Amino acid sequence: MTKGKSPVRVLIADDHAIFRDGLRKLFEGSDEVTIIGEASNGNECIRMLGKLKPDILLLDLRMPEKDGLGVLEEINFDSIPTRVIVVTAAEDDRDVVRAMRLGARGVVLKQSASDLLLKSIKKVHEGEIWLDNRMTAEVIDAFKRSAETGQRRDKPLLSDREKEIVQLVAQGFRNREIGEKLFISEQTVKNHLHNIFDKLGVSDRLELALYAIHHRLIDQT
Repeated sequence: MTKGKSPVRVLIADDHAIFRDGLRKLFEGSDEVTIIGEASNGNECIRMLGKLKPDILLLDLRMPEKDGLGVLEEINFDSIPTRVIVVTAAEDDRDVVRAMRLGARGVVLKQSASDLLLKSIKKVHEGEIWLDNRMTAEVIDAFKRSAETGQRRDKPLLSDREKEIVQLVAQGFRNREIGEKLFISEQTVKNHLHNIFDKLGVSDRLELALYAIHHRLIDQT
């Protein structure tokens, strides 16, 4: 970890105490990640989010009182700095797609190796989308099934400016922020995105980011 860089502040929301204990022990002594709180149900998670404002929320989709999807529906991402990683034992791509559309930035299966979980936390904290290779393909396929938007071009002819915007969208920047970085107006960004959506046959920003990753339009290690 870079000297002087603060650890990523993580809130865990999962109704299984054994799983929470395992994560806490995994990150004990780490200078890269610190666990700042634990929630055992969705309502508790919402309360702790507002109070703690973590960098990362590790969110289980199956919880009592309010499930993970319900939590995502209630989060105002404009009011907190939190990015959400869904940590789930289920492999239902319909729930995964809905979670991503509701604002989750990553999905990790509970059976994944601990080093992948740590890597996902760091990548999502840096603004990237995290899906392992198998999950990326499944989510892309699910998007195709849930929103037929016409034929996509195998080799889309994007301008250099459009490629820059795709990169920034995939990193999680909003239109205003993209405009500031590229010294163009927010409306110009919107115009470019309209053209990009049309060229690639995607329907929203998330699908654009996933498409870009899947087709190697951006760097993704």
